[in-house]
Amino acid sequence: MGFKMVHTEIHVLDLEASLAFYEKALGLVPVREKAPEDGSWKIVYLANDETDYQLELTWNDGRTEPYDNGGGDIHLAFEVEDMDAAHALHEEMGAIVKENPGMGIYFIADPDGFWLEVVPKK
Repeated sequence: MGFKMVHTEIHVLDLEASLAFYEKALGLVPVREKAPEDGSWKIVYLANDETDYQLELTWNDGRTEPYDNGGGDIHLAFEVEDMDAAHALHEEMGAIVKENPGMGIYFIADPDGFWLEVVPKK
């Protein structure tokens, strides 16, 4: 028996803002969607060419109260070859929420406050 991780799900309040953020910050683009005819919710799966692992964004119509997507304790990590260029982009976006120069990593937050770790490619 083999278990392969395929996606992580987080909830978002503003789907369009989240889609724009993930594309600009991490190069993730929609690869498939699910939604009922009544438009009460929508799920968008994001991916890029670096991996087949996906990020699932779930949006619920009418939700105004912020979600608790881990409160900074739970995060996803992204490996990048050019840390300086990535850091410059995320700094320009105002997305950096924590830096750890000693470990050579930093964290950014999406529009809903979900943390994403950026690590150098080994």
